[in-house]
Amino acid sequence: MTEEIREEQNFCEDPGAPRERYELEVPPELAGQRIDAALVRMIGDISRTRTQQFIKEGYTRVNGILCRLPRFYLAAGDRIVIDAPGTPVCVRAEAENIPLDILYEDEHILVINKQAGMVVHPGVGNHSGTVVNAVLGHDSDMADEDFPNPLRPGVVHRLDKDTSGCLVIARTPRALRKLSKSFADRNVEKTYLAIVFGTPVPPAAVIRGFMGRHPTDRLKMAVLRETDHGAKEAVTAYRTLRQGIWNGIRCSLVQVRLHTGRTHQIRVHMSHIGHPLIGDKLYARGRSSPAERQMLHAWKLVFPHPETGKTLSFEAPIPADFQAVTESFQPDGPGMVPGRGRR
Repeated sequence: MTEEIREEQNFCEDPGAPRERYELEVPPELAGQRIDAALVRMIGDISRTRTQQFIKEGYTRVNGILCRLPRFYLAAGDRIVIDAPGTPVCVRAEAENIPLDILYEDEHILVINKQAGMVVHPGVGNHSGTVVNAVLGHDSDMADEDFPNPLRPGVVHRLDKDTSGCLVIARTPRALRKLSKSFADRNVEKTYLAIVFGTPVPPAAVIRGFMGRHPTDRLKMAVLRETDHGAKEAVTAYRTLRQGIWNGIRCSLVQVRLHTGRTHQIRVHMSHIGHPLIGDKLYARGRSSPAERQMLHAWKLVFPHPETGKTLSFEAPIPADFQAVTESFQPDGPGMVPGRGRR
């Protein structure tokens, strides 16, 4: 066996016997939707291309009848069964020559300003072009370290694909363990900037409650009751910095401090109080916005160094698209846009 083939087999493995099988019932809110789009909503963590593959290749039945049309429209209560061969699974990340905006680095950690549109680590539908691929290209020695998850070497925390800003990466397993503990023990300060629809009332508050997976839409998180399955405490503090009119939309620049780290926490909480993020295609559905991505930026990150214990503080410069929106505000109240740079 050649070294090239051996390398390829180390990257992907065929699950073989295990198949992708789903048995689904169409909820009322998805009635009238195309089957390919509805499957993305019902399954979650799957691409529309993959659902179309299920359909076109004959692995999908609706109410017992074979369906090969991605544009087939569903009715509430339709029963969908998918039984498809398993797909190759990426089992480790590859180094790629992708530029990084580095705010700080030493032998233990790397702090970057993640660009909007970049996924943090490889996964379903994103086997390359991620932060992890770029980090391995920057530091080839990390590929030889014994990280617990070869798909996420050094990943301590994550930012959504469309969220920009501060992200810390551990360069050794020891640093990963210590940083992970700091995050778990809430010894980390995470401050974001967000541009939201409307004007929050009151202008500053703490949102407390519980969050978990949405009961019917698997792509979304939601505010839940404490007794609901999977509910976890979520605490978000916000403060309005500036209000204005942008492209005919009344909106506000808010500073947000996370006291817990739940998936989509800021997006869910701001939507919950009636002020979803400008450009958020998941939690601001039905609200038109000229923004090409959700206006969320991980502005500041403060944490103890995993070896020295010294408190480190970083600021990610406000990206051009974010700055353009705030600078286009027509006056609608007092406030200033925060400055640029690292503290």
